[in-house]
Amino acid sequence: WYQRRVREAVVSTQSTGKLEYCSPLWSPYLIGDIQALESVQRQFTRRIEGMAHLDYWERLKKLRLMSLQRRRERYTIIQMWKSYVGASPNSTNTRFYHHERLGIRAEVPSLYIGAQKSISNKYFNSFGVRAARLWNTLPREVNTAETLDRFKVLLGRWLDQYPDNPPVKGYRTQNGNSILDWVLVIRVKGDV
Repeated sequence: WYQRRVREAVVSTQSTGKLEYCSPLWSPYLIGDIQALESVQRQFTRRIEGMAHLDYWERLKKLRLMSLQRRRERYTIIQMWKSYVGASPNSTNTRFYHHERLGIRAEVPSLYIGAQKSISNKYFNSFGVRAARLWNTLPREVNTAETLDRFKVLLGRWLDQYPDNPPVKGYRTQNGNSILDWVLVIRVKGDV
């Protein structure tokens, strides 16, 4: 037990700190960029004793780690909660509203319908849009949490129900591994 906790702490400290600094703002959306970042944690976890024979996804599960992609999305959602409660500046001017059944929702900024494809790609992957869309996937019991600690616990439990199989070279993935992708897959299947 102790060795496993030490391994988790080392991985967390050594491989993720610099890769996650300010990640809600610069979070990559291109698969190649996500793969490049994941490869850092992938290589690091392979060097942990007893992990080399496992594939990356299995190592993440065994070490109880989230992929860097999932962690960036988690940080983005936490940043939205902080903006909603006023604990940090709402620099994107995201408007929040209460929905009777769904709880707190974020208004997704609109895009001019005739915008060029290059503009629309940047729009859909901008912090304001991506963050609002991620926030709007949360169930009411999560997005209405009143303290940050409670919010993080509920968010962690909610995220745990979704597979975390980031795109990595040499692995076949069902989707891009974003929470946005998994929520759609699960809802279509009717599992959640």
